[in-house]
Amino acid sequence: MNEVTTRQEVVAARGIKVTFGAVKALDGADLVIHAGECVGLVGHNGAGKSTIVNVINGSLNPHAGEISYGGVSAQHGISTARAKGVRCVFQELSLCPNLTVNENARIMHAELAGRNWRSRAGDLVKLQLQDIFPGHGIDCDSTIDDLSIAERQMVEIAVSFAGLNQKPKLVILDEPTSSLDAGLAAQLMTYIRRFVGEGGAVLLISHILGEILSTSDRIVVMKDGRVVADRSASEFSKRSLVEAMGNVAREKEWQRMGDKRNGAPVLAMPPRRGHGLAFEAHRGEMIGLAGLGGHGQTETLLDLYLSRNSNWWPASRKEIAFVAGDRSLNGVFPLWSILKNLSIASLGDFSSRTIVDHDREGVLGNGWKKRIEIRTPEMKNRILSLSGGNQQKVLFARALATSARIVLMDDPMRGVDVGTKQEVYDILRSEAAGGRTFIWYSTEMDEIRLCDRVYVFREGAIAAELAGDEITEKNVLEASFSGGEAA
Repeated sequence: MNEVTTRQEVVAARGIKVTFGAVKALDGADLVIHAGECVGLVGHNGAGKSTIVNVINGSLNPHAGEISYGGVSAQHGISTARAKGVRCVFQELSLCPNLTVNENARIMHAELAGRNWRSRAGDLVKLQLQDIFPGHGIDCDSTIDDLSIAERQMVEIAVSFAGLNQKPKLVILDEPTSSLDAGLAAQLMTYIRRFVGEGGAVLLISHILGEILSTSDRIVVMKDGRVVADRSASEFSKRSLVEAMGNVAREKEWQRMGDKRNGAPVLAMPPRRGHGLAFEAHRGEMIGLAGLGGHGQTETLLDLYLSRNSNWWPASRKEIAFVAGDRSLNGVFPLWSILKNLSIASLGDFSSRTIVDHDREGVLGNGWKKRIEIRTPEMKNRILSLSGGNQQKVLFARALATSARIVLMDDPMRGVDVGTKQEVYDILRSEAAGGRTFIWYSTEMDEIRLCDRVYVFREGAIAAELAGDEITEKNVLEASFSGGEAA
């Protein structure tokens, strides 16, 4: 720690206070980041992480406290922070979907001027993508809308780390691996260590505690708008980190009840693209979809959903509920309240002749607010008033509140803190025991291990089926690569 404290300050936020009405988003928080270190920032959803990031990057003015860059106080604002070398990759990606990768790079880097800016932007992004994600395969002339969510996340990371004349001094990464598979996440973590080794600074926000512990030099824990711990990463274990956040770590495993494949499957699909294995799910099963990202898992979920639902007209009785992975694109209704976003899939259960019973709607919303701990003083607040993780909780509650007996989940725990994950796992156990079937694509191996059976995808088709004790990281990785060998 002595070595860290003698390094130059890149950004320092001291005594920061921010309030939104009666809510204290930050209550005297301190966060100092030095050159040549990776600082891990953890805390439950609503702990104040996103708020202090917005203060540091200049997009939010604090109500009290001081911000300095390079040890010198400066006029606060986005342009000041950017001029001081601060870059930010948000959990909700900020790329313009109708523009190409190169055009987005031009927006982020105003110095890409002149008649040949497009080719210079292409060279800049290509080199940075290759440096962070070797073998990425992304066409920089593609429109962002044509890329997968993982590819979009890779592009935004690359654009933020890139520098035409000078590299950034601090890159803030807010849940940077939430859409990346294990291989891409490992590439990013390796690059972060190289970047800080060359004198750069990274603020890493992640609910994947293994990433925080293995990549960070120092870890800062926030709770209720305050910093409650700030120590060297070597002084933490996963258990002590969870306890510092305010939860007791629970080492509970999914209690599998044996083979549940009795009778006819509740959902089935022949081999995709005419090759690989067929898919089937039975009542009360938890089915995991695994493998490298972009190999057909999300497409399979969509095909399964459309096999029982019209793409044009809502069914009178929902058989299948869907939790979208990209909440900003396919999940939330940004102009609606939290309550309306939660209740929209269940309106038929408490409506009569197109008239909504608002009392019953309120009971539904408040019940799920308590059950899944949505952090808001009022369910009538706008959905965008919530942190990203709390927005994801609303989408989860929306699906579980329906009468649908099958729930499809497209990486639903993105940006959800470890304590809430444990609570959601308990809900899944209870619902599955009652006969509900879950089909779950996840990029996290810890979640795949919770499943009764796992289908591993490769090149758009199911390459392997694992059950029970066969569900291990080694077996999933072997099945994910052509020829069964991880390379």
